[in-house]
Amino acid sequence: MSTAVMKNAPAARGHRTAVAAAEWKTNPVAQAFWLLRLGFTVAPILFGLDKFAHVLVDWDRYLAPEFADVLPWTTHELMYIVGVIEIVAGLVVAVRPRFGGYLVAVWLGGIIVNLLMQADFYDIALRDFGLLLGALTLARLASAVRPGLTQA
Repeated sequence: MSTAVMKNAPAARGHRTAVAAAEWKTNPVAQAFWLLRLGFTVAPILFGLDKFAHVLVDWDRYLAPEFADVLPWTTHELMYIVGVIEIVAGLVVAVRPRFGGYLVAVWLGGIIVNLLMQADFYDIALRDFGLLLGALTLARLASAVRPGLTQA
C-alpha cells in the first residue's frame, strides 16, 4: 500500500505545480497578491528614481528638519540615500515578496513618523498609512499563495 502511494506522489506533485502556475488567472487571492506585488515593486522604484530627478515633486521639502539637523548631509543628499533605499526595497519585493512586504511596511512607518514630525503633511501621512496596510497585506498573502506563484 505504501508503495502505491510513493509511486503516485510525483504525479500528484506535478499536478499541484501545474495548478499553481495557472491559479493566478482564477484565484482572487493570487490575483490580489500579484497586483500588490507589482504595485509595491514598481512604485518604490519609480519614487526612488524620482529622488534623483525631482520630476514628480520637490522631495527635499518632505524631510523633517529634525533629521536634517542631526545628520551630516544636506537634505538633497539625504534624498539620494532615500532614493537608493526605495529602489532596493522595490527590488526586494520583486524577488522576495514576503520579506519585501514587511520591509516596505517598516519603511513606510518611518516615512509616516517623519511626516507627522513636520505637523504639515497629515494627508500624505494618512495615505502612507494605507500603503503600509497594503504592504502588510502583500507580506501575508505571500505566505498564503502557493510557492510556485511567488516566483517571478
